[in-house]
Order: sequence, then C-alpha cells, then structure tokens
Amino acid sequence: MELAEVTTLRLGGPARNVIEATDERTLIDAVRIADEAGDPVLIVGGGSNLVVADEGFDGTVVLVRTQGISVSADACSGAMVTVAAGEDWDAFVARTVSEGWVGAEALSGIPGSTGATPIQNVGAYGQDVSQTIVSVRVFDRYDRRIRTVMHDACGFGYRSSAFKAQPQRYLVLSVTFQFRLGELSAPIAYAELARTLGVELGDRVPLAQVRESVLALRRGKGMVLDPDDHDTWSAGSFFTNPILEPEQSDRLPPEAPRFDQPDGRVKTSAAWLIDHAGYGKGYGDGPVRLSTKHPLALTHRGGGTTEQLLELAREVRDGVERRFGVRLVNEPVLVGAEL
Repeated sequence: MELAEVTTLRLGGPARNVIEATDERTLIDAVRIADEAGDPVLIVGGGSNLVVADEGFDGTVVLVRTQGISVSADACSGAMVTVAAGEDWDAFVARTVSEGWVGAEALSGIPGSTGATPIQNVGAYGQDVSQTIVSVRVFDRYDRRIRTVMHDACGFGYRSSAFKAQPQRYLVLSVTFQFRLGELSAPIAYAELARTLGVELGDRVPLAQVRESVLALRRGKGMVLDPDDHDTWSAGSFFTNPILEPEQSDRLPPEAPRFDQPDGRVKTSAAWLIDHAGYGKGYGDGPVRLSTKHPLALTHRGGGTTEQLLELAREVRDGVERRFGVRLVNEPVLVGAEL
C-alpha cells in the first residue's frame, strides 16, 4: 500500500506491512507483536496529521479502524461518553450536537479519528478536547499493559499532551468525555466565531448554530475535507501559533496579533507572520503550494512529492524567521522526513 492512500495530503511512499485493526484485540496484538519483533510501527488513524516521506515506511503500519460509542447520561452528571479510537471525529461531534451534549460543537469539521484528539489536544475556535476529556484508555507499549490515564495525568497544553511527548509509548484505545446537557453552546470564546454568529464573547447560542458557523468558517479556509478541492489536500494548519516570551513579542510589529497567556507569555498568529513575511495565499507555482484560502495550510495539488512539500515548508519557516526572528514549529507528525 502507498501511504498516500491513507493521508489527507495524498502524499507518502509504500509501507512494508499493513494491518487493519477493526477491533481492540487486533489493534493491541498488531502493535505488541511488532514491538516484540523490533519492527518499527506507524499507527494511522485518519491520516490528517501525517507527512510521510516519499520513501515510505519500512515497518508495520497499523490502521486504527475500531468502532463503538457507549453513553451514560443523567441530569446531574451530564453525558459520560466513551468513544473507540477509530471513530471519525467529526461524525462524533455531529452526534454531540444532535444529542445536546455541550462542549465539542466548536470542534466541528476537524478531520481525523477520535483517538488522535487527545494526543494533539485538538482545538479550534476557543475550544479544545482537554476541556471535556475525563480519561484516555491506552495500551502502554513500554509496560505492555492497558492503562487508564485520568485527565490530570494527560499533561494537556497548547497542541500537546503526555501522549505526544512520548509518541512511541502510548497506543490510544478509547477516550472518555463528559459533557454538560443542554441546547445552548459553551460560552463563545473566539472573536472570529462571535463575529460570525453576531454575538458577544461569552454568549451562548444553539449548538447547531455553532456547528454550522464553524463549518462555514472552516470551508472558507479550505479546512473541511473535499476530494474535489485541492485546498483541502493538506494536513490542516502546518505550523502552530508561536507562544513567545514578552521581549520576543515586543520585537514584533505593533500590528501583529497578540494574545496574552496565563503564564505571562504571548501567543501570536502563525498565519499573520507567514502572510506578512511575503508568503500569501496561493504562494508557489508547482504541485505543492500554500492554500488559496489560508496561508497556514500547505496543500498538494496532485502529482507532487513529500520532498516538494518539505522544501516549501522550509522556505516559509526560514523566511518568517529572517523577517520576524520567530521560528515556526510544524504541527503535523513527520514520518521519515525532516524539516
């Protein structure tokens, strides 16, 4: 199998061995047996956060295709929902909206599997999954046992977690969420979304309205998968928003976006830095270019290679650093490839 077949970038060379795991026991055994044999393992969910080298992966690729959602709900504790790692994330978010489970509605339209969400602490439009995750059930590849990692031990931060910090250790099996019950959203916490909804920050609106607005915003940025739209042949946002020390922030132009963080640091916009360093929407003239809808997405227009994608990523990263003194960090996982 060419890994281009299972990544949203449609890039990546062949895998030596592929196992499709549709149940938990197959999933654990595939990883355990490969580990015991000393065979490299690549775990693939939705493939939306992977950049795989043109040479492919010389090891075992395990496709996580497990399914199942269990629910316990009451008026006092809300909905306690356990979701198998292979469940499609956006389909699950759609269910939370239809069931009146509050807290994931602003995470609509994000591609990938549910099991990947705690690893990156997936977030958008003022929400992230750490706000509703209770625990993550994993297979600990070091200790070779199943563990339940409670929220406080997950090490959640901005696009980070304890699972991301040790990528070879934890195989996510399922994720348990706790949602408040209701018809109105969590308080709107993102200015762009509030403007789109025509409300003030902190207001609550119907869940379905938030989902529809987020999907519209994401489509306008090429961030909702569409096989006919090459702007969506991407790994989403390629760089994380930099979090700077105050003195670094002070060196940016006055008009640069700044968002104060609880620890005293300042977050800025990677998209703004990229655009104002001279890499605007649609930058590039080959099969790999910046999205015509959003400068933060590197897109594959067809017929390209991973190395061409990486060359563009390096050009953008280095250009931003020369212009602003800020070094961007990639968000997708690089497999057999380096920036």
